[in-house]
Amino acid sequence: MTTDQVTGRVAAKLLPAAGVSASAVLLFGLHLRPAGYVLLALSLAGGFLADRSLGRDLLLVGIGISIISTTSMAADVSWPRFVAIGTALTLAVLVPFLVDRFVFRREAIRFPWRTGRRWPTSEKVYVLVVPLLGWAILPFYFIRSGAYENWPELTETDQLFRFLVGVNGVGTWDELFFVCTCFALLLRHFPAWQANLLQAAIFVSFLWELGYRSWGPLLTIPFALLQGLIFVRTGSLTLVLVVHLLFDAIVFMAIVHANDPSLFAIFVY
Repeated sequence: MTTDQVTGRVAAKLLPAAGVSASAVLLFGLHLRPAGYVLLALSLAGGFLADRSLGRDLLLVGIGISIISTTSMAADVSWPRFVAIGTALTLAVLVPFLVDRFVFRREAIRFPWRTGRRWPTSEKVYVLVVPLLGWAILPFYFIRSGAYENWPELTETDQLFRFLVGVNGVGTWDELFFVCTCFALLLRHFPAWQANLLQAAIFVSFLWELGYRSWGPLLTIPFALLQGLIFVRTGSLTLVLVVHLLFDAIVFMAIVHANDPSLFAIFVY
């Protein structure tokens, strides 16, 4: 096979995958509908034309993206939105998993809680560094940019409780969907660096709709890429989840503090 043929085959597979990621940018980041759905459909068709296995994997990612897009992901702790968002996110992980297991009859989507391997020293350091960086950066970002206003005002105890549950729930879901579903499926077809960029585009677009706007992508893009890198190095969902939940603990405190400076007055900004 000539170099041109190899390049053509790589492009034939990469373009549909990039199209699926770009559809998430249109749907979540820019809210361009139906353009996002059209691009998603064309990209899935291109994936099947390029390679049946790729088409199946992109279809699972596309199913998740489509389910997420059925309701607004803008942060909201009212009970109706709490239930609607939770239901959509649950189905976005559950449906691709069930299709993978019972329709495609394989185990491409897995959730490796226990790998039997020790965490490398560098990853242990990462676990400690991330919340420290969050403490130093997040309050400045949320307050100085005004991004905290993308979250509802939190004045009642029950609102704070739902917000705490929501932050941790979404953080857990992020790793189940973006890492263990999207990233894992893309890794079956592309080098880690390409798969990581593709999943990060979907991840960051979702976070933008959630509320990480203004210069939020300067934080969320490195975070998404680092989470993917750590997963490649360790294969451990537990590790990336621990990191994410520690980071989200700072997110919770920073947003609550932005609404009421008398709460969690531990930040310098």
